[in-house]
Formats: sequence, C-alpha cells, structure tokens
Amino acid sequence: MDSSIFLAKFWGWYLIIFFIVLTFNPKRIKQIFNDLHDEKFLILASFMAIIIGLLNISFHNIWEANWKLLITLIGWASLFLGLSLFVFPKRTVAVLKIVNIKLVQLIYTLLLLTGLFLLNIVYGIVPYNFSN
Repeated sequence: MDSSIFLAKFWGWYLIIFFIVLTFNPKRIKQIFNDLHDEKFLILASFMAIIIGLLNISFHNIWEANWKLLITLIGWASLFLGLSLFVFPKRTVAVLKIVNIKLVQLIYTLLLLTGLFLLNIVYGIVPYNFSN
C-alpha cells in the first residue's frame, strides 16, 4: 500500500474519531489541558508527538501542491508541537489554551473537514478532479 494512502486513512480516521470524542465528551478538552500541567503527562505527550511527527515525515515528506501536502503538514505540525511542548512547556501550554479558547469551533470544524477530505481521497466517496 502506498504510504500516502495509508497515512490518509490513518489521519482521516484519527481526526474523525477525535472530533466525535470531543463532540460527545467536551470535558476531555479541559482534562487534557489540566493534564498538561503534570510534568509526566507533558513529557509523554511531547515524546509521542515527536515520534509520530518523525515517523510521518520519514515516510511521507512530499511537498507537492496536492492532497499529499496536507499529510506532510500534519507530520511537521506534530513534530513542532512535540518539540515546543518539550523545550518550552509553559509557554506552549499557555499558547495552546489561548488558541483553544478563541478558536475551538474553528478547530473542531477543521478536524472534521480534514478527516472527511482525507477519507474521501482514500475511499473515493465523492468524485474529485485532483491529480494524484
């Protein structure tokens, strides 16, 4: 299986599941931000984000002007977020809280739309005219 297709499936389903969990259990958001003040959780979260980001960009670092770029950007975002949480934990958590408070509905919508878009690429539910 092509790594682009595999990662589109992975990120598509992950984003949809994350959207559903946060929609039906919004207390999880507050819990995640509260847990970021626990150093053990913060270190674990930052390491996981770094590892996921590195794996993503190691297998998929494609900078073409099509849907594959979205997967690459998700990997780089994960890597940078993990590094920021590890190197500048207090500052990064503060910025994440501000962004979450001000843009929570936009973030939810982007999670849903990005997940649906990636799954549509994989399963071809709605025809599109993008070149592979």
